[in-house]
Amino acid sequence: MARTPSFVRAPRRLPAPEPVVLTAPQRAVVHMAASLLLDYPDEDRLGTYLAATSAALAGPQAPPAAVATPIEEFVATARAWGARRLAEHYVETFDRRRRCCLYLTYYTVGDTRHRGAALLAFKQALAAAGYEMAADELPDYLPVVLELSARSGDEVADVLLSSHREGIEVLRAALVDAASPYAGLVEAVSATLPRIDEATAERVRALVAAGPPTETVGVTDTLPFPSLPVHNPLPTMPRPVTLQEAR
Repeated sequence: MARTPSFVRAPRRLPAPEPVVLTAPQRAVVHMAASLLLDYPDEDRLGTYLAATSAALAGPQAPPAAVATPIEEFVATARAWGARRLAEHYVETFDRRRRCCLYLTYYTVGDTRHRGAALLAFKQALAAAGYEMAADELPDYLPVVLELSARSGDEVADVLLSSHREGIEVLRAALVDAASPYAGLVEAVSATLPRIDEATAERVRALVAAGPPTETVGVTDTLPFPSLPVHNPLPTMPRPVTLQEAR
């Protein structure tokens, strides 16, 4: 029998990224650039953010090409597309694709009854680092956590990113699968994080295949990630966007 066209396929599984050695300021540049550019591309701010990113990537704390190049490619695409086309792509990608979610707790607890407790854990983590939300946004929004990492260098941000690594990798795979220019930003972030062990890789494979959790029967007080990370402040990189220091 002749081979027939295939209408479905399994989601793409990407190999784990190779970590890139960075100084703390270089890592801050990558995380702040990704924070700015993974947010909705508002027409009034996009040009400023693209210019600031280009300047940082050419500055004295410029990260190595392995992580700078994907960000530069996104900047070039954003300028070529313009704010309107980029905004349309953003909505189509992040609002309508289940595996392209920028809210980290969605990958660990989904839209279930545990979401409230998970968001509270993020809010407590921000407070532990000495910050609070300054914008009308949820605390598990990936750009928020990346801004916290860039501005504070705090262990809290490291714990939030590492304990939600599965979600970041599912997002990365989904964006690559969708041929989205935003894939390069998440690729760059992923390369700044520690090497993925086999247990984490297996959880990523399961999430790629099944997608985020759905509602389950019963209630538990146990969350699938640490809720109160240790506070250990490091040098800051000032550029306020969504966070403010708690007074």
